[in-house]
Formats: sequence, structure tokens, C-alpha cells
Amino acid sequence: MATETDRQQVEKLIDGELGWEELRNDVLPDPKDDQRFEVTRRLLQEDVEWDDPILLPLNDHLYVVGSEQGRIVKCDCGHEFCGVEKNWKEHARVRVREDEDDHREIYPEYQTPHPDWTFQLREWFCPGCFAQLDVDAVPAGYPVLQNFEPDIDTFYEEWLGEKAPDKR
Repeated sequence: MATETDRQQVEKLIDGELGWEELRNDVLPDPKDDQRFEVTRRLLQEDVEWDDPILLPLNDHLYVVGSEQGRIVKCDCGHEFCGVEKNWKEHARVRVREDEDDHREIYPEYQTPHPDWTFQLREWFCPGCFAQLDVDAVPAGYPVLQNFEPDIDTFYEEWLGEKAPDKR
């Protein structure tokens, strides 16, 4: 069973409030408790205003959830993207920075790509709340790829020792 200290530590991790010293000295060297994922999942669930159960966080704002439609990708604002088997980026808003002026909005001059390169910076946003979800730095024409495709059943069954929920 997770202690209140474990819960507070996970809360600090999620909120980005865990200092390097505490992370290095208290979290990294310690064995992970068996309830770490469940504590994390519960804390994330408390932070959203919808009831679909979070099955797996994908990043700071995106989750795989169980819904009446099956497993879907959902933003913490409640925007539903698509089924988990599809590429959520194809349902997001995107800003493509591909010229020198666009790159200089972000990078100092000496760090921008050479103007002869066909380089794109793709910034992915939620259509519901406009939270930035991901950034890809790729050559022009590179396909739109997901960062990873989670195998939820294997994760739940082999790592957690339980059946993955499908819907609420």
C-alpha cells in the first residue's frame, strides 16, 4: 500500500515541483513501490474534470482512456482525439515553422538551422484548449509519426498483473 509520503512525492513529480536533490537522493535510488502506477493514475484522474478512466498517460496533457467508444486518446481539457490505434497527431492542430524567421522566434541566430536545409519544426496543439502537446524537428516531407504506440493489454497483464479496463 502506498504511503502518504509516496503519494506526496508522486504529486510533486507530476506537478514538476520535485527538486533535483530530492529526485536524485530519495526517488531514483529507491525501489519503486508496487502501487506507484496506480497512485500516479489516481492523482492524474483527480486533476481532470471527466469520468472516463485514465488507462495510461501519454504525455503531460494526453491520456489513453476507457470510454463508451472503447480506448481513445483524450486531452486533460476533455477533447477527444481518436481511437488509441490511430495517430492522434492527425486530429491535432499543427503549426509548422520552416523558414529562418520562424526558427529565429525560438532559437538564437547561431542555433538556427542553415537556411538551405529543408527543416521543419512541427508544433502540435489540442484543438480544444490549445495546449502544446508535442514538437517534432524533422526534414520537410517527413511523415507524421506517433512517439509510441502503447500495448495497453501487455502493460496491464504482464506488468500490473490485472486485466486492462476497456471502458467506464
